[in-house]
Amino acid sequence: MTGASLSQGWEDLAELMKPDLLGISETLLIPLWARAVETARPDAIVQDARAVELLRKINYDFRKFDKTWMSQLGVAVRTELLDRAVTEFIQKHPEAVVINLGAGLDTRFWRLDNGRMRWFDLDLPEVIELRRQYLQESERCQFIGKSILDRSWVSDLHWSGEAILLIAEGLLMYLEESEVWSLFDCLVGNFPHGEMLMEMLGPWLVGKGQFHDTISKIGGVEFKWSLKDSRDLEGWNSKIEFLNEWYYTDYHKERWRWFGIVTRSAFLKKRLSNRIVHIRFNP
Repeated sequence: MTGASLSQGWEDLAELMKPDLLGISETLLIPLWARAVETARPDAIVQDARAVELLRKINYDFRKFDKTWMSQLGVAVRTELLDRAVTEFIQKHPEAVVINLGAGLDTRFWRLDNGRMRWFDLDLPEVIELRRQYLQESERCQFIGKSILDRSWVSDLHWSGEAILLIAEGLLMYLEESEVWSLFDCLVGNFPHGEMLMEMLGPWLVGKGQFHDTISKIGGVEFKWSLKDSRDLEGWNSKIEFLNEWYYTDYHKERWRWFGIVTRSAFLKKRLSNRIVHIRFNP
């Protein structure tokens, strides 16, 4: 099912909203579309009924993404990997605090809620304003409308030492290296014993946004940051500990077509395939 077919009947929706998003903020619509399309497949990797519902309510031409199968699959795989890792964390720490950095219109809380954890979705004020039009806050799921580089968001958590997990999905690749450094300084300093799951762009894609299947369709966006070796994070700060990583093309190989063949080579996989990196902040 395509974005066009999922969007049929827009004109009949009383709740119809046209998102006023530009640049990086507009990219939040890509994973929403990708999860909705995946949900409609008979062999779906992930199921996200809320994404389907939201897609039908948003006045946006998702048809521009119809042929971008690689990004669509990448989002599905990263969603599966992150859902699995977050689930494992909250099984170990049922009353954990989870902070979703650059949340966009992510719906992970509703997929994984255990009835006990606290969840914070953080994004720019205009994104959170849009988010509140479609998704409901609650006592355990709250939205924070601030830049991730505005360190005042830390005090909005009212954190008292519970196990804490941070998620950075579809975010860090759009930041300058100095901004990534600043963010990690903040996280290391404020969340001792915290853990983080982060998406790392294939390093050969930095500066190549104009060739990317979906990013090239959104104006004013470029990939700015990645690392060839995830363990280099430990060299940034002695309190960062690398735990694990998962490359997207290692999963659901039957759907990666020619790109799966190319990335069978470890050399090319480490340079072209995105991955999820798991790290810990030691005190």
